[in-house]
Amino acid sequence: MKLLDQLNQMERIPAKYALMSDKEKEKRIAEIKAKFGKRLYIPGHHYQRDEVVQFADSTGDSLQLAQLSQDNSDAEYIVFCGVHFMAETADMLTNDNQHVILPDLKAGCSMADMATIEQTERAWVDLQEMFGDTILPLTYVNSTAAIKAFCGRYGGATVTSSNAKKMVEWAFTQKPRLLFLPDQHLGRNTAFDLGISLEEMAVWDPIEHKLETTRPIEEIKVILWKGHCSVHEKFTVEQIRQLRKEEPNTKIIVHPECPHEVVQEADLNGSTHYIIETIKKAEPGTVWAVGTEMNLVNRLAQQYPEQTIKSLNPNMCPCLTMNRIDLDHLTWSLELLEEGTLHHPIRVDKQTTKEARLALERMLNRP
Repeated sequence: MKLLDQLNQMERIPAKYALMSDKEKEKRIAEIKAKFGKRLYIPGHHYQRDEVVQFADSTGDSLQLAQLSQDNSDAEYIVFCGVHFMAETADMLTNDNQHVILPDLKAGCSMADMATIEQTERAWVDLQEMFGDTILPLTYVNSTAAIKAFCGRYGGATVTSSNAKKMVEWAFTQKPRLLFLPDQHLGRNTAFDLGISLEEMAVWDPIEHKLETTRPIEEIKVILWKGHCSVHEKFTVEQIRQLRKEEPNTKIIVHPECPHEVVQEADLNGSTHYIIETIKKAEPGTVWAVGTEMNLVNRLAQQYPEQTIKSLNPNMCPCLTMNRIDLDHLTWSLELLEEGTLHHPIRVDKQTTKEARLALERMLNRP
């Protein structure tokens, strides 16, 4: 069943959860976790609310959590506190006897939704006409199972923000050009760091269905899908320059999903793991402005009070879709599981899984 069909059919959360106190919900979650023991595994993404993260058996990035789910063979039930594409990856990596559940199907990802399989297949036909058989598709793991399968089918692979440089270098050993889905900013920042000029990159607009470039197409090496993270695109050069004027001793670290000019202006940039490790190892008394999701920034500030840590964007909101999973939805999912109901199970069909795993394995098998 397609996600849209699932969304249309899903029921509203029962009113009783709005009447329960947080303490009551926390008590129920703890009771059910204890009852299921190792049969239940709750992975929680770094961007989740603290009220949810407190119950996570593991925290991490999306692929890391899917791999931990795969390794946790004792777990019959994986209640994934993240977003839809992450739960899909967990389902594709785990075995048929394990059940992946997403507490709220509306917990999606706007970036992943910016590249549908229909748009991608249509674009591929036109790009093949323009460039011939010279393109290898790469997709950020922040994409749907169908897009991962597309890349697997055409010899491509997945990438993470940690290994994007390595995977782009690999892609150029396979074909002279690459199509980078669905985040144009990670693709642009990665390619630029590898010495590819901005003039050698073009943007594919899936809405207008056209290639955006002023250069001769034979000069294009990287085709960037016109997608972005709605959180990271809110960070600007103006915020950095204002901060440098007011607080010149503040170090600025941002995620490579931020726009190119922001990454270039910042002191440091890197994956969520890189940001966490950099803050963790920083000297006491240092001051940091962090360009990433607000829940993580706030958690870092609490974990490392000997430093001053704040968001680069003082008006930043948490990721709205990630924040759909709250105590209410987690309690609801677990209580239904206790009753024997798999609420919002995530299942990827076998063919999609087979092809998507090819893309994942091409990345994971790189030394």
